[in-house]
This record gives sequence, structure tokens and C-alpha cells, in this order.
Amino acid sequence: MDASEAKAKGLLSILDSAVDDAYVAMVKSKILRPALIKKAASTVKIVYTPLHGTGAMLFERIMGELGLSVSTVPEQREPDGAFPTVSFPNPEEPAALKLAIDLGTKLKADVVMATDPDADRLGIAVPAKDGTFALVTGNQLGALHLDYILLSLAELKRMPPKPVCIKSIVTTDFQAVIAAKYGVECWECLTGFKWIAELMRKIEKEGKSFVYGTEESYGHLVETEVRDKDGISAAAITAEMTLFWRSKGLSLLDRLDQLYAEFGFYEEKGISKYFEGSSGMGIMSGIMAGYRKTQPETLGSLKVVKIRDLSTLESWAPRSSVREKVDLPESDVLQWRLEDGTLVTVRPSGTEPKIKFYILCRTDVGADGLAGARLRSRDKITAIGADLRNVIG
Repeated sequence: MDASEAKAKGLLSILDSAVDDAYVAMVKSKILRPALIKKAASTVKIVYTPLHGTGAMLFERIMGELGLSVSTVPEQREPDGAFPTVSFPNPEEPAALKLAIDLGTKLKADVVMATDPDADRLGIAVPAKDGTFALVTGNQLGALHLDYILLSLAELKRMPPKPVCIKSIVTTDFQAVIAAKYGVECWECLTGFKWIAELMRKIEKEGKSFVYGTEESYGHLVETEVRDKDGISAAAITAEMTLFWRSKGLSLLDRLDQLYAEFGFYEEKGISKYFEGSSGMGIMSGIMAGYRKTQPETLGSLKVVKIRDLSTLESWAPRSSVREKVDLPESDVLQWRLEDGTLVTVRPSGTEPKIKFYILCRTDVGADGLAGARLRSRDKITAIGADLRNVIG
């Protein structure tokens, strides 16, 4: 039937400004320090790109109503499914933020933000001390979000009862240690926000309070209304967080360094290998079966101290007959915890013919400071990566 008939029969409803207005009001209500925003919003410069997607209208409206100054990359503002200025419209890709960073450099922006085409993921870049812009990873932004949210809730005496945050199993443990500092539980789930949403329901049924959810692939959730990753509300809290730390004389990178000094240096590395063709799935199955037949004793010369297999939902120490039950859905995932706290995960992709490794490295900050910790972390990641590539080629 045509649209007029559908409307007449009450079968077609147009989503109008009422939906936008309700969403905008919800996002603005999640601001933790409205007085600070009101006082100093005009002092922060934000450069934004929707990467030819849908984010500009709501992003610009919300930031404008908060009093924040936004300069949107003009070449990427209008929706265009051909994505003419980028190879991949993905805020995880450094090249996708090039035009935004160029504009940010020109305008001396305090933060550069990018949402993906459907505006559910957020990536940022911030000024470094050498005048360039540094890209912030999804893990790093998640840690900064959680730190700021929990610090603010505690400081403002607004911490809800029995607070819980959620992260995926391939998201950094950095967030778990930040949560522990504030007495907040950190639950984990499989990759994908449907699993985070499921745990949110469980949290509520148990009379607990959801405070934040994230996964390493630039997905963040700072409220309970959307029930999915939401780049616009995450951008609003990022702007507030930027303003807060600036009021303390710190950049987001400065705060990140403070967190590293307190909890240890956390760094991640992803390794993917494609196996195209009809034999690809068999090759990947063979790799996983090989690992399960002979578990590695070391990775990058570091001892494996714990093994977790989500296909059997068991975890155990090497050479131990004692098996512990894992409270997660069954999945083709293997994880190895190393003696220094580093976590290595392998899983075949569920959507592409590739196998994916996640190296979540943790390094103590010693007498050689953060610079030394960074160097030691890179060396560990390189050595672990070499062992993994010996298996996958």
C-alpha cells in the first residue's frame, strides 16, 4: 500500500521532533556537573566529524544547547552513503580522522570527535605536548569515562546503590581496577552490546545500579535509556570530562598518565589473519583445535598462569586437574592469563573469515617511570605477537 493509505489505517507513524526532543533532554540530563558546563563551556573548542553519517544534527544541537563550541568538518557533515572523503568511515581508523585533526590543528581545538555513520560509536583525538593530536583508543576512552563518572559520583555523593559497570571479555582490565578503587563491581560479557544490554537487565533484577558499559571497539554507554552503544551521549560526557580536567590544569592525556602511574601501564594490540575461500573456516577451526590440544605454556617468554575456554565454560591453571566453571555464554574463545597480568584472547570472527587475537598488556610502572613502562610493554607485545604469528603465519 502507499503511504497515505498506511497512515489512514494507522499502520505508519513518522518519527518526528518529539523523539529528538526526548532524546536530547535525556542526554542533557546525564551531565554530571551542569554548573561547570554553564560556567566554562564557551572556553572549550570541539571539532567534530560525523564521517558523512547521521550524527551532525543531534551532536550539534546537544553541544549547542549545552553552550559548547563545535566546528564540524564541512566536507564530511552531510550524509553521503558513498563516503567520498574516507576509505573506511570508521572512527577506529586513524585515516578517517585526518580532516578533523587538520581542522582541529588549525583551530587549536581541545578535542576532536568522530562518530561512525550511524553515530553509535565514538572516537576522539586530543592535543599532545608536541602540538600534534594523539588518537585515543577505545580502551583508553573507556577507562577515562569510567574514571570520570565514578570520581564525580563519589565526589558529588551521588553514587547509586550497588553500582556495576560492564565490559566485554576483550576490553582492558584497566577498567576493572578503576572500578575496584570505588567499590564498584565490574561484570564482563561476550563481545557485542546485546550482551551488555542483557547484563543491564540482570543488574536491575538484582536491585543493583548500572553506571557504565563499554567494549574496546569504540562502543560506550553512559545511560540506561538507549540499551546500546551510543556515540552522542558518550560525546556529551567526553566534552564535560575534557572541560573538568582542563579546569584542573590537565589534558585527557595528562589524566591518563596519572591513572597509569596509579594502576600500571595498560596497552593493547590486535592481530587479525584472514583465511579466504572454502577452506578458510576449516583452517581457523584447525587453529583453535590445535591450541586446545596443546595449550601454550608461555607467550612472549611469559608463563601462562590461567587458561579459560569458553567452548567448555571452564578455567584452570596449567597442569592442574581442578576446573572452575565460567559464568558466560558458550563461545569459541580461548584466553590465556600471563604471569604479569597480561591477557591474550583468540577467537574466530563471527562475521568475517578471519581469526582475531587481542593482546591486553599490563606493565608495572617502576623506577624508569612511564617512559620505561611503555618501552617494556612494546617489547612484551612484540614478543607475544611473534609467538602468535608462528601459529597463524
